[in-house]
Amino acid sequence: MNKRILSFNVNGIRAVEKRGFAKWVGEEGADMVCVQETKARPEQLSKELLEIKDKTGKPYFAYWASAKKPGYSGVAIYTKEEPLAVTPLGVDVFDDEGRVLQAEYKDFILISAYFPNSQEGGKRLDYKLAFCAAVLKLCKKYKKAGRHFVLCGDYNIAHTPIDLARPKENEGNAGYLPEERAWMDAYTKAGFVDTFRHFHPGEKNQYTWWSYRMNARSRNIGWRIDYHCVDPAFLSAVQSSTIRPEVQGSDHCPIELELAF
Repeated sequence: MNKRILSFNVNGIRAVEKRGFAKWVGEEGADMVCVQETKARPEQLSKELLEIKDKTGKPYFAYWASAKKPGYSGVAIYTKEEPLAVTPLGVDVFDDEGRVLQAEYKDFILISAYFPNSQEGGKRLDYKLAFCAAVLKLCKKYKKAGRHFVLCGDYNIAHTPIDLARPKENEGNAGYLPEERAWMDAYTKAGFVDTFRHFHPGEKNQYTWWSYRMNARSRNIGWRIDYHCVDPAFLSAVQSSTIRPEVQGSDHCPIELELAF
């Protein structure tokens, strides 16, 4: 069985709708599409966004986790295969911001996650690290239970110096703080696999986010902060993990994972 999974921080799903998002999802025809930073509740969305179909006319089931604060955060999952269950993270302080949505299938659990931004001066670093700890706990629970998972989304962390264009200049900035990178170290040392780095070790100039300032995207001055990670036992099912910088519409680009199991 083959599965294609896309993950995309859209930086506002109503904004990206105007740039052809629903049409893009339908034409891509991926089995699952995880979305982050929706900034909307389902009742605010158009029928076009709620009822996307692929080129063959097959509809997507759509699931949403929205923040209590209007126009903020939020994640979603579009999927052709109806999940056995769909749940949030289960921790109120993070679910109140719509940070996680989990879709359970027979063979694996798909997790769409929008990690917090630690913000300037590390203003939300404690919150960010608490969220990271909760995610690590969840992944360890699934690993111990023998359940496979794919944790995809915007981690808001560039792990190593090759994951951003200007590491030296950003050492004190949100997304590249020592505490954040240390958590990614702990996560991967626990056995969980950054699939892009597995297939592209040492490859530079591969980014998923660019500032809107200073023509950063056209100059490829970016950061790799979006990931597909899996439990170690599921790595053998991963056929490829790629970045899709040609797709416009957001300050992020989508990432793609191919599975065969």
